[in-house]
Amino acid sequence: MKYAFIREQRLNHSLIILCSMLGVSTNGYYDWLGRPASKTTKDNSRLVTKIRCFHKASYSIYGSPRIHQDLIVDGESISRQRVARLMRMNGIQSKVAKKFVITTNSKNTLSPEPDLLKRCFRTTNANQAWVSDTTFIRTRQGWLYLAIMLDLYQRKVIGWAMSDRNDTKLVSDALMMARWRQGKVKDVIVHSDQGSTYASNEYRRLLNEHNMRCSMSRKGECHDNAVAESFFSSLKTELTDDEDYFTRSQAKQSIFVYI
Repeated sequence: MKYAFIREQRLNHSLIILCSMLGVSTNGYYDWLGRPASKTTKDNSRLVTKIRCFHKASYSIYGSPRIHQDLIVDGESISRQRVARLMRMNGIQSKVAKKFVITTNSKNTLSPEPDLLKRCFRTTNANQAWVSDTTFIRTRQGWLYLAIMLDLYQRKVIGWAMSDRNDTKLVSDALMMARWRQGKVKDVIVHSDQGSTYASNEYRRLLNEHNMRCSMSRKGECHDNAVAESFFSSLKTELTDDEDYFTRSQAKQSIFVYI
């Protein structure tokens, strides 16, 4: 009893000092303890729970703009500024963007095809223009190369291939997957950079056999293929830069889910 009394006295003494520092009375402090949480506090708590769920579902990719969109779709009436403030206060943030490295090797492209796209990245229908590009992903087994084919109308990946080799077969496999998934197409522009795999006779022959028109970016002009470059930038920022893949198989599964 004696020790409990001494402990209580010390706590009271500490409380008096704290209240003095804050400029409030001890009675006011005890009143505040018994006061129920305000409507704003309850709303914030409920919103933060939803924000955490949406953020986790995006694999920590989404920042406040996308989280705000999810909340609106979910029936919440909330400003983007408030979402950003709640995320900041609770330490919820998107993965940090990292520098994207362009890896095209076009030194040996002797006769590139003309640029039929001319940076016109909007189409009125599907299968008018596809863009393709290749990148690499680091794994503990070595590099994993990824080639994609993207329809400009739908703005989604319609074909892809992954391999431990950056060769003509890689880009050809991505092309044939797109051809298989989109059905019979004709006169579609297939745009890429001047990389040696895209400039190969085998790849160009494949395009001709399926009535597709080959188009290539100008040398050193990465913006001529900006949509494909942008996809890889998002892939690396939102997923692979923050992963430590032990095997190529593990990386393949992760990228497959992302696509």
